Amino acid sequence: MKKSFQSTVYVIFVIATFIALAKSFMVYENPFDVYENPLVWLALIAFILVIVLKEFVNTLAIKKATDLQNEKDGILPEEPNLWIKKLLVKWTRAKAVDQEEDIVLDHNYDGIRELDNSLPPWWVYMFYATIVFAVIYVVRYEVLDGDNQIVEYNKAVAEARREVNKYKATATDLITAENVTLLTDAKDLARGKAVFNLNCASCHLADGGGQIGPNLTDEYWILGGGIKNVFNTVYSGGRDGKGMIAWNKTLKPADIAKVSSYVISLQGTTPANAKEPQGEKWVDPNSETPKKTEEEVEKVEDTTKAE
Repeated sequence: MKKSFQSTVYVIFVIATFIALAKSFMVYENPFDVYENPLVWLALIAFILVIVLKEFVNTLAIKKATDLQNEKDGILPEEPNLWIKKLLVKWTRAKAVDQEEDIVLDHNYDGIRELDNSLPPWWVYMFYATIVFAVIYVVRYEVLDGDNQIVEYNKAVAEARREVNKYKATATDLITAENVTLLTDAKDLARGKAVFNLNCASCHLADGGGQIGPNLTDEYWILGGGIKNVFNTVYSGGRDGKGMIAWNKTLKPADIAKVSSYVISLQGTTPANAKEPQGEKWVDPNSETPKKTEEEVEKVEDTTKAE
């Protein structure tokens, strides 16, 4: 009864796991992506482990049953010729208990006697290896003036930075505060609005009027306006200790770019309960407005002088 119950549970588990895995392969776009779908990998590993464990237990059970039957029939098992035992004897040179009288030393300490065992070969060989290593180390770093750990570290960091810069220069899908651009497509702004409502509306309200967080519809910004500054604020977080958390561990850079563009699209809207402005008024340094203003000022001055 117990055996049949275990077999039934095993069969149900195999069938259920197989169906779940097959369904996940059909539903998920990338079922074998360990970062997107870790549960698929856990289920697959558990499935394989259960099957292997089941077969291992069956093998042990069959061997145990065979040994019991041979014992009943009077068939004695042969002494196993284990290579591991021979290796241990060779690498330890340990004497058997019945041979210890041959290596007992003469002195006696309150009934405690000492064995004159030889040093294990593995210990002796390791000692020789340390001597060889020490000679090579001294010649390499002291005589030939090789790079020490600090120099090797600096070289490794410099190489890593070159690889990162090379990747940034060639990656087409890498979005950072340096290369982010303002998105105006309706699809991108719709995605940004969805991200905003899910993660940002609790502090800034759905219309961007501000509650715990500042008003996002006016011209005043605490950490600067414009797509690059807004992206950097969302990505890295606000002011230390009292600002917004960094979202780079939660949102992908593409979603941060979309929600940042959506935030900028709220400029000039009229929220129901707008919070008082915070920060400084933002003027885009790349806009033509300052230049026009200077020209207008010059015209006003010229007109004043003429009068």
